[in-house]
Parts: sequence; structure tokens; C-alpha cells
Amino acid sequence: MELERLLRAQGFGSRPECRALVRSGRVAIDGATCDDPYREFALEGLRFSVDGVVWPWRKFVYLAFNKPPSYECSHKPKHHPSIYSLLPRHFVTRGVQAVGRLDEDTTGLLLLTDDGQFIHQTTSPKKNVPKVYEVTAKHPVSGAQIAVLLAGVQLNDEPAPVAAVGCERVSERLIRLTVTEGKYHLVKRMVAAAGNRVEALHRVSVGGFILPADLPQAGWDWLEGM
Repeated sequence: MELERLLRAQGFGSRPECRALVRSGRVAIDGATCDDPYREFALEGLRFSVDGVVWPWRKFVYLAFNKPPSYECSHKPKHHPSIYSLLPRHFVTRGVQAVGRLDEDTTGLLLLTDDGQFIHQTTSPKKNVPKVYEVTAKHPVSGAQIAVLLAGVQLNDEPAPVAAVGCERVSERLIRLTVTEGKYHLVKRMVAAAGNRVEALHRVSVGGFILPADLPQAGWDWLEGM
């Protein structure tokens, strides 16, 4: 693939912008500067750098992102900054999207990709993808409340009770709750319906993807196995 087309496919701008990047000596392939925007490169295993930052060629981007509080999962945020402002610009340019959303005050694992099929498979209600949250409650969580969450709680505007597929006490006010649905404010509404209140909410996993323990808030990393 021509170098300028390669850069454009990776989100580094329009073809004229990418051509200018190359001709100004800001692009290197495997450590060697290339100033020919039309030079052809094989994509398999390719690593390139722009302004000294090395990137692997990726047909699709799959990221684990540790969402901080007070950020919105929207390109057009209303009350808080956008999570997309925390990502490298070329990820946003190439169309990376959040796989589902987390509320502005919810922290933890957010998957990001530009693979529409992956988004559909992960967010479709029919797939029953489990999502695990660490829930800090306002009051001590009783065994009766855990039993209610597992049996199912009735939420407003829902035709049938909604049940957690897993719920375990970690400490007096901390539980680990697993759900497979993605309804609006689901965990907060479920805990409220069980007679308690969510003070803090942190997502630790989605499907088989677990938030890396060493990933700082606002940090991202490539998803393993993708």
C-alpha cells in the first residue's frame, strides 16, 4: 500500500495532509525516514512512526480504556469533557467508537473500536455479554438485598423483573454485580429497587476482557487477543 494511503487509513489525516507529513520527513518505517508518499509497503507486521511515536499497522483498532469520572462517552458532550479528548487524535479520526457507554460518574473498563461487527456482537441484547461492576453502596448490603438482586427486581418502564446473573459481597458496602443487559442506569436502578443506593460504580470486565490492573485512569492499551 502507498505510504500516504496507509497513513490515511490509520487516521492521520486526508491524503494531502498525509502526503505533507511524509514529504516533511516526519514519517519513518521500521526506524528509517521515508519522504516518498507513493512508496509501497507490505502491511503485515508493519510498524511506522509519526513525529517519533511508533505505531503498528492495524486493520481495526481494539482498545481497553480506563474511563475516569466526570467524562462523557460522546463526541458531543453536554456537561463534561468527552472521553475522546483523552485519546490520540488519529484514533478518533479513523472512527473509533465506545462499545456501549458508561455514565459520566462511572469509572472503569470501556472498550473502544472502529470494527462495527465487534460493536454489534458485544452490545447486542441477544448475545448476553456479561459485564461485571464493583458497586459501592451507601448502606451496608444485606444478604436479603443480594438475594433480591439475583432473583430479579421490578424497574419502572420494564415489563418484567431484571435479575443479576451474579452478585457477591466483597465488603460491607461493596458488591461485585454481573449483568448481561445494557439498559439506561441499569445497575443504579437495580440497587435502588433492592433498597439501597449506589455511591460509586466501577466496571471491571466486559465479556472476556478484563480491565488491566496496571492501566491508569484515562489510560488505554491494545486489547489482547485481537
